[in-house]
Amino acid sequence: MTTDQIILFSLFGAVFGLLLWGRFRYDLVAFSALLVGVVTGVVHVDKAFSGFGHPATIVVALVLVVSAGLVRSGAVFLITRTLVDSARGLGGHIALMGGIGAILSAFMNNVAALALLMPVDIQTARKAGRSPALSLMPLSFATILGGMATLIGTPPNIIIASIRNDALGAPFKMFDFAPVGVVTTLAGMVFVALIGWRLIPAREDAGKSISDMGSYIAELTVPLESKLIGQRLAELQDAADEADVALIGLIRDGKRRYGSARNVALLGGDTLILEATPDALDEFRSALSLDFSDEKREEHLKAAGDGLEILELVVPETARIAGKTAQALGLAWRRGAVLMGISREGRRVTSHVRQTEIRAGDILLLLVPRDRGQDITDWLGCLPLADRGYVVTDNTKIWLAIGLFLGAVVAASIGLVYLPIALGLVVVAYVLTKIVPISELYTHIEWPVVVLLGSMIPLGAALEDAGGTKLIADSLVGLTSGMPAWAILTVLMLVTMTLSDVLNNTATTIVAAPVGIQMANSLGVSADPFLMAVAVAASSAFLTPIGHKNNTLIMGPGGYSFGDYWRMGLPLEIIVVTVSIPSILLFWPL
Repeated sequence: MTTDQIILFSLFGAVFGLLLWGRFRYDLVAFSALLVGVVTGVVHVDKAFSGFGHPATIVVALVLVVSAGLVRSGAVFLITRTLVDSARGLGGHIALMGGIGAILSAFMNNVAALALLMPVDIQTARKAGRSPALSLMPLSFATILGGMATLIGTPPNIIIASIRNDALGAPFKMFDFAPVGVVTTLAGMVFVALIGWRLIPAREDAGKSISDMGSYIAELTVPLESKLIGQRLAELQDAADEADVALIGLIRDGKRRYGSARNVALLGGDTLILEATPDALDEFRSALSLDFSDEKREEHLKAAGDGLEILELVVPETARIAGKTAQALGLAWRRGAVLMGISREGRRVTSHVRQTEIRAGDILLLLVPRDRGQDITDWLGCLPLADRGYVVTDNTKIWLAIGLFLGAVVAASIGLVYLPIALGLVVVAYVLTKIVPISELYTHIEWPVVVLLGSMIPLGAALEDAGGTKLIADSLVGLTSGMPAWAILTVLMLVTMTLSDVLNNTATTIVAAPVGIQMANSLGVSADPFLMAVAVAASSAFLTPIGHKNNTLIMGPGGYSFGDYWRMGLPLEIIVVTVSIPSILLFWPL
């Protein structure tokens, strides 16, 4: 080995050792390794920060913003209400979500498929009171598996088809990958849904943050032209159960009604009395197209035109609002804010929320114009709770958000627009249409993950430039000399999988596919089974968060550490090899 190869292999060994140890944060370890590579000369200075402009890094950042837009527009709630039941067992939920993800990934970029479903999975976990870590990794793995089934499902398949065209005169067709890909995907999905999720380390802190969200007594108003007019309050019970909201009663003409209200036909202007968490309240409002308040207060809220945000404020004894009601204080007409709910030491509020005298120690759920939260908090003299990421859904833009996203996916899938450009256009459109407020554009990006990717990509490229990957390939050819076909395919897959867990799967495919063709030629057999083996293996990056962009995307939202992935990923890779080798030899005989 050359000096550069020794340094690079040592760097990769040190990085993975430190990341598995978990003592230091992954972005610091990766960035430090990059700087060491530059100082030692194995990474050229001009390429030191090329990873931060790499398409993989850009896609990860853009997808997180697009996902936030899909949440804010109500698209996530739409999918959740129609497809996902939070009461379903975790195994059944993973099977359903994974199946949807795998099918989508076969016909669209698997990163885009995960971007669409990841917010749905997080919302479902929140409603079910469990950590999203238990289902996000299975969802990521399912979308990776599904991409194996078609030509356009994943970049390695496209590269393999191109290499076959250059070497053999004809590319693989759209569904040539399907026989092996579908069998492998089904086997992987069975494992993920039945066993795999049980191997994920429990994230009790994440579960606590979801399950400990306090409930509020809150109010929502039936619009004057609502489709709910004429329905009985009891008929809203299914929607309330779906959103995990308790219907307490309603207010009409200033009079509060309780049990008897369940059989009363709703009128425009009626106020529903609810008990719910902020997220559940917003989902219920979005599902039934309810208003936050009466028409006059709605006008005050939306006058700024820059969107809304939710605040949780604790009332101290010295607060301006202590001992007063929101209505008496003129909260709506003075500050353009609406009191949505009150949490009072677990006790129910028995009067109209906005006519309830606020006490010291109460927690207020306040809806305010965006970027005015601090001013309103200071004016009230209250103390803000830690930001828990609550969003206000603008369900008037559901189909606009979905249409923009699907348009970009289709354009990228047929090669009309490069995927990062397509996602970038979606982000710009989301900002211009105020689906994502420009003030929050960068807050949705997991910057430690961006640093991790941006640091590791130049190191991977340096390993390839220094001949490290070729050294591995040459050793592989010598190692498999004289072995039977199934053993050669197995070794080829294992080495390709290992490379794909460390390098970008595109680079892995470019290196491994010619090696597979060379092996086939030395044996005097068809190259197709070897190319298929490389295609499956290059897409099977389940051991690390850097092996595939989908694994990187879920790292922050799932709260995973670097060493969590192999627990489910290692047995899944073994299953992929065990199932795909016989399938390849059956459908693509030597």
